[in-house]
Amino acid sequence: MSAALYTREILRLAVSIPHQQRLDNPDGSAELRSRTCGSKVAADVTLTDTGVLKDLGLEINACAVGQASAAILAGQAVGKSVAAIESTRSRLAAFLDGTAETPGDWPDMDKLIAARNHTGRHAAILLPYDTVIAAFADAARQEAV
Repeated sequence: MSAALYTREILRLAVSIPHQQRLDNPDGSAELRSRTCGSKVAADVTLTDTGVLKDLGLEINACAVGQASAAILAGQAVGKSVAAIESTRSRLAAFLDGTAETPGDWPDMDKLIAARNHTGRHAAILLPYDTVIAAFADAARQEAV
């Protein structure tokens, strides 16, 4: 039998998402929806001159585990490069699909361990990362124009 998905820790994270407000003048934005579960995430980013995340704005419409994942990301992403966020997303995806032993080393990532056996929630867990990465890409396109 798999462990309970909606643990007290997941629910605590789900109601404590930092940066949960869209930015007025972002460098890049993205909005993605999961075809699997219907979750939707919008992300705005502002970047430093060196491409590091300076500010983040999120709008989350997801299940509690998707919200918890967004809280973990939002709590750690500011000050990180897109490469660092992509690396964290890759490690989390590898954990979820069974090819990595742990979900990553960011604080609270261990709270997502029970989600490994709930494949229907994997898209919601990865969606915040995918959306922030897409917002970085949008910022790069805006810069190139």
